[in-house]
Amino acid sequence: MSSAPVMTLDGPGGAGKGTLASALARELGWWLLDSGALYRLVGLVALRDGLDAQAAADCAVAVDASRRLDIVFEPDRGAGQRVCLAGEDVTDVIRTDDVSDAASKWAVQPAIRAALLERQRDFATAPGLIADGRDMGTVIFPDADLKLYITASPEERARRRFAQLSGQDVDANLDRIYREILERDARDASREVAPLKPADDAHVIDTTGESVAASLAKVRGLVREKGWI
Repeated sequence: MSSAPVMTLDGPGGAGKGTLASALARELGWWLLDSGALYRLVGLVALRDGLDAQAAADCAVAVDASRRLDIVFEPDRGAGQRVCLAGEDVTDVIRTDDVSDAASKWAVQPAIRAALLERQRDFATAPGLIADGRDMGTVIFPDADLKLYITASPEERARRRFAQLSGQDVDANLDRIYREILERDARDASREVAPLKPADDAHVIDTTGESVAASLAKVRGLVREKGWI
């Protein structure tokens, strides 16, 4: 494990951990790992290649693809970061509901998680790393210097996703989004490998009904205690 300081932010999708992680990475000048983007990239490749997460042969193909993904994370002040796959900007593509659902299905596969394990740990370099995901503090960086678990109610997360899609002129259905969030949460929490849960030593922050500024202020207080700002 790296000697560079590591801060992990875990939690379900839509809780706000990505927004907080991006803000902290910019403020501290640290590297940012969006581990969810790695799994979304696997989901995107699998969708494009017509792979089935339940088929053993297809899983072997996906594992091989996971090891060879040509990924570049490019800093972007507005969006936090741009994600490029083999030179293609897929930042927006990997945030679609189809890719999100595919990513969740592939993420339960132990072979996929194993293929991406060391790749994620390699991001921990000086001056430090902000790691955003679902098992950053429990599996990938169990010795992280500061662990957070960012959560929010399913209803709140569904409303946020609905507002985001509506703002992009996407025809969204709030009830369907809510059901998909519940299904994804259940799948992530019940998987055999690295289930979604707070690390024993994580600080739990519930962002339900809070502004980004209010949530960031809470996190900043913990960062300040570490002497990082």
